[in-house]
Amino acid sequence: MSSPAEWYQSLPPISKGYGTLCLLVTTASQLGVLNPYYIALLYGRVFKNFEVWRLFTNFFFLGGFSINFGIRLLMIARYGVQLEQGPFQRRTADFLWMMIFGAFSLLVLYAIPFFDLPFGGISLVFMLLYVWSREIPNANINLYGLVTLKSFYLPWAMLALDVIFGSSIWPDLLGIIAGHLFYFLTVLHPLAGGKMILKTPAWVHKIVRRWRLGAPAPSRPAAGAPPAQPERNDGVFRGRAYRLSD
Repeated sequence: MSSPAEWYQSLPPISKGYGTLCLLVTTASQLGVLNPYYIALLYGRVFKNFEVWRLFTNFFFLGGFSINFGIRLLMIARYGVQLEQGPFQRRTADFLWMMIFGAFSLLVLYAIPFFDLPFGGISLVFMLLYVWSREIPNANINLYGLVTLKSFYLPWAMLALDVIFGSSIWPDLLGIIAGHLFYFLTVLHPLAGGKMILKTPAWVHKIVRRWRLGAPAPSRPAAGAPPAQPERNDGVFRGRAYRLSD
């Protein structure tokens, strides 16, 4: 069995970086080093005082130390890692773009005065969970030893449990909406014959190459090389069929 340090080093870069930032920010808040007010998403202060960092820092706070915080962190460590190491394997730029697009979508949704949500961390985690559930829809999940269900239904089960235990429905639901928007634009719409309109921008690829994040993407086959053999298809759609980048 590997040590905790070896396990941590084995994690893919984006999930590891995001989970680490969430843990550090929450720890700093609990120790009184950081007041969450100064990283909250307050649009009045963003536009009037030019405190633009709030557009980013609000996604790194998952609440104080609690069972819910531990569950959210485990969701990053499990579902975010599985997503990055599975459907997004060797596609670090695409995974980073998914996170950026999800954060931007949530910023737009959070701008609606009705919601009035100061932190987007929980929503971003639920976006990851939703995309994972669509990419790996047929895995069997044992939910707290109470019920076994397909992974496709896990985001909705987690949302229902949060509501039952008194949490607000909106962070979870907005995360699901952002995740579905990404999945629709990158998978469902192209599968229906539509044009791929959400390709990973070149500047995201440059960031990944500049910082050497993750394994490099597989190279294109040389001219004249035989085409790759198609994967076995048993008639069940199991997830992504299109790449985000060319």
